[in-house]
Amino acid sequence: MAPCPSVGPWSRPTSPLQNGSSQRSTNKLEPKTQSRPSMSTNAIAMPRLGMTMEEGTIVAWPLEIGAKVKRGEIVLIIETEKAESEIEATSDGVIRHVYVDVGETVPCGALLAAMTDAPDDPFDAEAFSNDYQPPEGSAGEADAPDRPAPASAASSSKESGQGERKSVAPAARALAKKLGIDPTTLEGTGPKGRVTKADVEAAATARQNLTPINSSLGLEVLREGQGDPLALLPGFGTDVSAFALQSPSLAEHFEVIGINPRGVGQSDPSPDGQTSVAQTAQDVAAVLDTRTHIVGASLGSAVALELALTHPEKVRSLTLLTPFLEVTPRLEAFTRVWIRARQEASVEGTAEILAPWLFGNAILGNASARSRMLRGLSQTISRTAAETLERQAQGLIEWSDTRASDLSELSVPTLIVAGGEDLLTPDASRVADALPQAHLETIEGCGHALSTDGGPRVTEIILKHLTAQSEGGLSA
Repeated sequence: MAPCPSVGPWSRPTSPLQNGSSQRSTNKLEPKTQSRPSMSTNAIAMPRLGMTMEEGTIVAWPLEIGAKVKRGEIVLIIETEKAESEIEATSDGVIRHVYVDVGETVPCGALLAAMTDAPDDPFDAEAFSNDYQPPEGSAGEADAPDRPAPASAASSSKESGQGERKSVAPAARALAKKLGIDPTTLEGTGPKGRVTKADVEAAATARQNLTPINSSLGLEVLREGQGDPLALLPGFGTDVSAFALQSPSLAEHFEVIGINPRGVGQSDPSPDGQTSVAQTAQDVAAVLDTRTHIVGASLGSAVALELALTHPEKVRSLTLLTPFLEVTPRLEAFTRVWIRARQEASVEGTAEILAPWLFGNAILGNASARSRMLRGLSQTISRTAAETLERQAQGLIEWSDTRASDLSELSVPTLIVAGGEDLLTPDASRVADALPQAHLETIEGCGHALSTDGGPRVTEIILKHLTAQSEGGLSA
């Protein structure tokens, strides 16, 4: 399925909080005017908090059914792939019925609860549920299939580490053959992970929505928000969901463009088998049609620098998270570990192996934050196959220490954000010294996976930097 649209009574995250490295943001509940049988009944639907969010889990309903809700009161806590979010009410009302219990996971757009203005307003829970219609294209639509894994993220028995042949429904296999799709590369949404016909249909739809780079290549490009364009470039082995804690707030002020590179997410793998940094930068340039704020993480920061050097007309500012100029022996070893784990272990096992390399002690030492981090990391890992990892690693090695002498040519405002506990790319200060207009910020206690580990602090630093670069400041 496509990423969930914004729905109903939810705004984008505001006033993010950090609780022992367990990321939680506060969101406001706004009256929903769609799909309600009476003017006094409002639907509470699973929101979309970020352009890559597909589903959420109910963590808590702080108030009982029948409770009066006051403006600003927390009425719901949900958990997404990357964080917990507290939901605030922006108007008074009464909770009349809860449709989804604590611990249940539902897609964006799904009906969670109903509110009325007053306790004695007419209300029929079953009728309201039957009449409820999620917005068009929402993942909460009754017949909408879950989004499958892309063909590039093949879940072969070797890569999954499970050694089992993937179960594919006969109807799904027949349709896949007709459409030229390998059903064994899809994440099944049927019982015990069985690939269904709906999974194949969703994969075909996703293929149609790719942004063409040339006649044989399409990239998955996600867009959210309005304003000056801002592109997100993910790091090694990750997709744009790595920016899940930043994208909602950024989309309040910018048109956020998340670009998944070749072989990542739904993007096509490279036809020639190569995934160099220069080639990836060229792909980004093909997507962008005007000067754009560029935010790159790790490998994405290398792509951002390459883009600024080869296509300066496309770059308005740079934000580089945990950047580097040289692939150290430790970083190269880490890429080999990731590739080997992806080939031989499950995605959950791979996440356990990689986490100590990627995160700081604060999140690793907090049980709830670590558990949430591992779930999100597992989902991210599943979107990139070992073959793509091998190509990215080779591209990194080829790019290593080739651009240090060229950075003095760049006259673009640049923010560099480093993690105080980053084990993999400790030379952020070297990058900052090489760039004429660079400013370095270091977030203590955070590791290499800074967009997740640093969460709200990273968002705050990025917005401060971009405020200075956007003419007239940021829109309200």
